[in-house]
Amino acid sequence: MNSPLFKIVDLKKPARVFDYIVENTSVILPSKSAIKKAFKKKQIYVNGIIAKTGDWLKLGDDVVYIVEDFEQQKVFPLQLDVLFEDEFIAVINKPAGYSVSGNFHKTIQNALLHNLSVSSEKDLLSVPRPLHRLDKLTTGILLVAKTKSAQLNLSKQFELQKVSKTYYAIVKGKLEGEGVFESPIEGLSSSTEYKSLKVEKSLSYGFVSLIELKPITGRTHQIRIHLAIAGHPIIGDYEHDTENVLKGKGLFLAACKVNFAHPVSSNSVFFELPIPNKYESLFERELRRWDKFKS
Repeated sequence: MNSPLFKIVDLKKPARVFDYIVENTSVILPSKSAIKKAFKKKQIYVNGIIAKTGDWLKLGDDVVYIVEDFEQQKVFPLQLDVLFEDEFIAVINKPAGYSVSGNFHKTIQNALLHNLSVSSEKDLLSVPRPLHRLDKLTTGILLVAKTKSAQLNLSKQFELQKVSKTYYAIVKGKLEGEGVFESPIEGLSSSTEYKSLKVEKSLSYGFVSLIELKPITGRTHQIRIHLAIAGHPIIGDYEHDTENVLKGKGLFLAACKVNFAHPVSSNSVFFELPIPNKYESLFERELRRWDKFKS
C-alpha cells in the first residue's frame, strides 16, 4: 500500500532524495537506519520509479514510501489511552518505556491496531502511522494518521512548523526567565523556546526547575540535548547526563499540549494532558529533604 511522503514544492537548493528525507520526513521514517532500510527494500519511489539514495530531486517531484503489507506485521496487545479518534486520525497518550516505532515487536506502532478502529475511508492506511517521534522514556500526546491523506496533510503541517507542541520538564539547577535554545544538532539548525515556571531548592542538585518547552524544529532528542548543553539536564536523562542520575523514577519530560489543523475539516484542534503527578511529588520530596538536612 502506498504512503505518500511529499511533493517537492519548497526546494531551496539542490538535494539528494536521501538527504531530503532525513531532514524533512522523520515523522514517517524515524531514523537514518529506517530510511536506509526503506531504500534497500526498494520502498522509496520518485515519480513512480524506484529511487536510489543519490538521486537528485527537483521541484514538483512526488516521493512515495511503499508501506509493507499489514499481514507481515504482528500486533502488540498493549492497552493505550486513546484521547481522540475519528476516521482520519487518532490522538493517544503514550506511556513511558516504549519506542514509537522500530525493528522490534513491542512498539507503540505495533500496538495501534489493538487500540484503534479500522478507518472506513477509501484511502485508509494498512496500519495506522504515528506522525512524529516521542523518545522511549518520554510520555504524552502522540498524533496518529489512519488515512493516506491525513498522513500527508499532517506531515506537511509538521514540515511547515504549523503543529504546536508543548512539553514540561524538570531540570537540574536554577533555570529562570524565558528564551530560545538554538544549538545546532548534527550540523542542522534547531530551536526550542523555553519558559521557567517554578524553581525550588534541592539537596541533590542545588536547585530544580520546572520548565515549559516548545520545540520549533524537530531534531532527534532536541529538547534533551538543548537542556544538557545549557547545563540543565532533564532529571532522569541518563543518556545526556551521567552525574548523579535519579534512578527508578523515569525521565521527567512529558508532551502535554498539541495544537494543529484537522486534516479534513481544517478546524483548529487542541489537546491537553495534565502535568504528570510525579513532577509535584519530586518537588515535595526535594523540599522535605532540604528542610530535614539544611534546617
